[in-house]
Amino acid sequence: MHIRRASSADAQLLAELSSFTFFDTFKDTCTADDMQSFLKKYYNIEQVGKELRDKDDFYFIAYVDNDVAGYLRMKEETSDVEIIAKHKGIELKRIYVLKEYHSKKIGAALMNFALEFASKMNYELIWLGVWEFNERAKLFYKNFGFLDTGVTHPFPIGNTPQNDVWLYRFIS
Repeated sequence: MHIRRASSADAQLLAELSSFTFFDTFKDTCTADDMQSFLKKYYNIEQVGKELRDKDDFYFIAYVDNDVAGYLRMKEETSDVEIIAKHKGIELKRIYVLKEYHSKKIGAALMNFALEFASKMNYELIWLGVWEFNERAKLFYKNFGFLDTGVTHPFPIGNTPQNDVWLYRFIS
């Protein structure tokens, strides 16, 4: 397995991968119309291309042999959550692995890569939002030392209300 930083040339690949993995993960949590509207707004090639051109927006793609297995996106962001706001932090905006690669340690490799990247870039902490009912993901983050801030924030998919829980971890 190897992980590489994505470039603008990867916009189409990442738009498709992002759309597919988000749909696959959350398809049963909202209406079909809300899902399609969300995917069109956030995972289109123009939006992903814009993010890839931002020097402070970091996409990385994981490969097994020559096949795409997953990706992550990180960006320096601020938050009004006190513990996060006090420190130089980077948000782990997305980390997704294709289902056929679940239980093959790809997610762990991506997370370890994200933690090493954050350390090399001199961030004090890494933080993220996780859907409040995604128990598998919450356990994954807990196993990597992430702590719950006790703060939730709305993350609607279209008109379907949902909440994310803010988690954080200091970079050691």
